[in-house]
Amino acid sequence: MSALLTVQHHARPLFLPQDPVSSPVFRFLQRVNSAHALALASYFDLYIWSTARLDAFWDLVWDETNIIGVKGSHVVDNTALPSANPLWFKDARVNWAENMLHCRSELRIALIEAIEPTPDLPNPRLRQLSYAQLYSLVADAVSALLFYGVKPGDRVASYSSNCIENVVACLATSAIGAIWVSAAADFGPEGVKERFEQVQPKFIFAVDAVVYNHKVHPHLPKLSRLLSGLADLISPPKIVIINTFSHDQTSQSWGEDWIAWEDFLSKGHQSNLGRTETGEIKWNRLPFDAPLWILFSSGTTGRPKPIVHRAGGMLLQAKKEFAICGDLRPDDVFFYYTTTGWMMWNFLVSGLSIGCTLVLYDGSPLRDPSLLWKLVDDLGITIFGTSAKYLDQLSKGYRPREHHDLSTLRHIYSTGSPLAPPLYDYVYEHIHPKVLLGSITGGTDICSLFAGMCSALPVYRGEIQCRMLGMAVESFSAAGTLNPPDEPGELVCVKPFPCMPLGFWPLPGYGTEADVEAALKRFHQSYFSEFEGVWYHGDHILITASKSGNGGGIIMLGRSDGVLNPGGIRFGSSEIYEVLDLCFSHPTAEFMVVDYLAVGQKTEGGADERVILFVKLPPGQKITPEFERKVKAEIRARRSPRHVPARIIQVSDVPYTLNGKRVEVLVKKIINGAPLSSVNPATLSNPECLEFYHNIGQELRQECP
Repeated sequence: MSALLTVQHHARPLFLPQDPVSSPVFRFLQRVNSAHALALASYFDLYIWSTARLDAFWDLVWDETNIIGVKGSHVVDNTALPSANPLWFKDARVNWAENMLHCRSELRIALIEAIEPTPDLPNPRLRQLSYAQLYSLVADAVSALLFYGVKPGDRVASYSSNCIENVVACLATSAIGAIWVSAAADFGPEGVKERFEQVQPKFIFAVDAVVYNHKVHPHLPKLSRLLSGLADLISPPKIVIINTFSHDQTSQSWGEDWIAWEDFLSKGHQSNLGRTETGEIKWNRLPFDAPLWILFSSGTTGRPKPIVHRAGGMLLQAKKEFAICGDLRPDDVFFYYTTTGWMMWNFLVSGLSIGCTLVLYDGSPLRDPSLLWKLVDDLGITIFGTSAKYLDQLSKGYRPREHHDLSTLRHIYSTGSPLAPPLYDYVYEHIHPKVLLGSITGGTDICSLFAGMCSALPVYRGEIQCRMLGMAVESFSAAGTLNPPDEPGELVCVKPFPCMPLGFWPLPGYGTEADVEAALKRFHQSYFSEFEGVWYHGDHILITASKSGNGGGIIMLGRSDGVLNPGGIRFGSSEIYEVLDLCFSHPTAEFMVVDYLAVGQKTEGGADERVILFVKLPPGQKITPEFERKVKAEIRARRSPRHVPARIIQVSDVPYTLNGKRVEVLVKKIINGAPLSSVNPATLSNPECLEFYHNIGQELRQECP
């Protein structure tokens, strides 16, 4: 039984676009028809063409979205397999930051920065910057980086909060052609060291303090520990400190050679090395495939993988997603709750290419559940981005629609984990009845989307709206054959796409021959070893039959290596989670579950497995026989006997990565015998809870040797 059965009872759309024919997708469809003498009529028609004619499609996307730069005549080899990682636009010359700053208006707001209130600052002021002011700051930062000797290809790192200065530093780095690397301020120093030692940054930008959970937390001690850990591993980087809370810079924690952000900008302003005689920033237009930034995998069982993304691919993909598929507009106010270490920060900042206003928030999203929704009303936020985990936690005790106007909202985006069907109901009932709810999926690996939002299509309960244009996403069986609609399988991409990463660091020319070769081998092992030639993403999915011309929605069933397989019946953990969400997560439920995690334990020497369900209950509550019977009965009735857990075990906590993702695969390995020494604790927000899973794993293995 698949998760589709949950959805089929709710075939009526939760959202219908008012005038799809006037949407950017259909305007683009007409452009395709005109340019190529075609008669495409639906999104599905356009999608099929976009994946069959990659060269023609991406060529038109460049023109439609007004990319600034030189395009050239070449696009891509239409016959290449993804494993070949072919060149894109080999004659092109672009600069990502130049495209982010095409708007120079003194009236249009580019960035608004909001922080969580604290006892000392109960009503923190909103900082805001016009596009003209942002341009001026970036010009000074470019000049300062040049003054201190930063060159194209150098790595510039950040260990900062989600502040205006971080965006400025990123844009300035890209303007020069250097490579941006970012770690969130809530990451521990050891986890950041594992990232920065691999890429050896020439500069590190850091804040002096962060606010979270109603408190200000000093950040310089963490920075000092990071630098101590890096001291014997890399050449000493320049350190620039962003003063966020007017702390005393003469304190003992201030490093002798550190530079204050204000002094850094002042040096740039004085030198003026980054501007031409006419005042234009000296944009360094590089090849389409030049590296833009390095993102890191979670690295829960090894060193985080340094994934290098190409500048042109990030630019073109974001413009397609925002301008064509999502219909973002210059008058939009775009918010995404994210840290600077999650790819959604890069996704958000790319919204500058539309000329809209971005809202940067630093602090807890849930200590005061009204805070972000008050921001929606105060700032007129139209695009609200968050995680499925946030919506799940919010749904347990807060109904924004009862307390806020929210009339400006057009879209709500959710990612990070599958969005359970009951949360679709929650959004439309308790947040906004007419919003486009865009569940989106992609990942750090591509820093963009495989499937997601489309303003021209309906929203169906439990489904991602569609596969994104130009992304040849399919569902493969374990044997590597194409699945029909409604059949669970592995998410693959069978054609190249421009946001494919260049590889893992170091790229050729940036390391020893042995290190480059090892990185290349690790890259191919990560994405191309499962199925011959095609991109394997590691997600277990189901593509539905096409409805309303959408080409099939996507149902996320969990990570592939976390798929459950009792008795040879494969299904995703999300199928169990949906039952728990539906029956045991609302405050009026007879039994309440706060969090959960389902994994497979190997039995019969690995020939079979049984399902183990870990549950976190409200404080003071314990699992009872009646609770167990009720949970198993609901799972059996709503799924199948195979879905029923063999054991239900109460836990005090469920492990999550620093980016808020539940780590099923890691727990599965531990209960099947992997030692705790194989875990990288620096990648987890709560590694201390793993001791319990290690101990219970020993008991479970004794039960089923």
